Amino acid sequence: MYFLTPIFILRLLWRSRANPAYRQRLAERFGFGTVRGSCIWLHAVSVGETIAARLLVERLLKEFPQHTLLVTTTTPTGSDMVKRLFGERVKHCYLPYDLPDALARLLRRVQPRLLVVMETEIWPNLYAACAQRNIPLLLANARLSERSMRGYARIDKLVWETLANVSLIAARGEQDALHFQQLGAYAEQVVVCGNIKFDWQIPTGLVEQGKQWRQQWGASRPVWVAASTHPGEDKIILRVFARLREVLPELLLIMVPRHPERFDAVARLCAESGLPSVRRSAGSDFSSDTAIIVGDSMGEMLLWYASADVAFIGGSLVAHGGHNPLEAAAFGLPVVSGVHVHNFADIFPPLCEAGGAILVAGEAELYAPLLTWLQDAEVHHQTGVAAQHFFQQNQGALDCLMQSVHRLMKI
Repeated sequence: MYFLTPIFILRLLWRSRANPAYRQRLAERFGFGTVRGSCIWLHAVSVGETIAARLLVERLLKEFPQHTLLVTTTTPTGSDMVKRLFGERVKHCYLPYDLPDALARLLRRVQPRLLVVMETEIWPNLYAACAQRNIPLLLANARLSERSMRGYARIDKLVWETLANVSLIAARGEQDALHFQQLGAYAEQVVVCGNIKFDWQIPTGLVEQGKQWRQQWGASRPVWVAASTHPGEDKIILRVFARLREVLPELLLIMVPRHPERFDAVARLCAESGLPSVRRSAGSDFSSDTAIIVGDSMGEMLLWYASADVAFIGGSLVAHGGHNPLEAAAFGLPVVSGVHVHNFADIFPPLCEAGGAILVAGEAELYAPLLTWLQDAEVHHQTGVAAQHFFQQNQGALDCLMQSVHRLMKI
């Protein structure tokens, strides 16, 4: 890890060309900082994990008011999301690199009563440092796909030694639990809690605000949101949108790139399409003439879903692994995604089986389901209800996680 550290720094500097925040607060990456005092520590690597942890953070704040809550991330966008969601109610810093001296510096200052790690962040030195200091460690909402398990199996001895330092693994599903045990976790270390992302609730007033936005655009206009798009998908979306507009000339597209550093490039592509486009960040009023809205803002994805009729979930037409479809499903939106959804292999297959989503192999297959949903109100309603019902049926993970937290806090 020490040998690789210069590479990590160079990677940060490289990424800072598009997002200057990557070269800021470097001291925190080595365990230096101003955060001090005994705490409960929760780590969420980036935006998706931070949003997934929101309900858990709220419950921790409510049920352990006597403890400071420290939330760490590894990305600037994750850091921004922590500040946006929780403000001054939590402490925040970047997770240090997995270096013994950097971790020791942080642990001396914060002295956590418990470390909760969201999803699958397996850091050998961090986990060992917690075990050496008798700090209980909960791996929450833990997922481990077949593909990831095969990758970890190449370093099975290190993974086994690392997992031995975990107090409890709260797995999303039975298959995830089995994969952790195949990598060396003991059966008594693992409990199946389900996926905390199902316990998310639509914030009060959000649906009404979505309706207000639609009034600005034209209340009767059909709206398609393309969420969390990646390079290689934007042009496909725009080509399919142009075809759909031939049949549905009032159709509005909301294009939301996954990463802020791509906002400008995607806005240029939309402008070059020849259709009237508006950037959300420009503060301009949307009108009935607007064909494309570029969602170049942070923290408004839920509003885009609340304003839409159908959703495409990106990172899936390219081999990225997909993104979370559950928020769209919670709003009752029919969901279409590409086939590259291995990061959500526990969600997409049952969501598709329930009738709430469709996976397509590429551009040629993307057009048909969107056109059907946008033209046929009955099919649109049935698919949206199926997606929403699937979301509601799988709730309950949060209570299970909190039971685990209370158990570990007594150790």
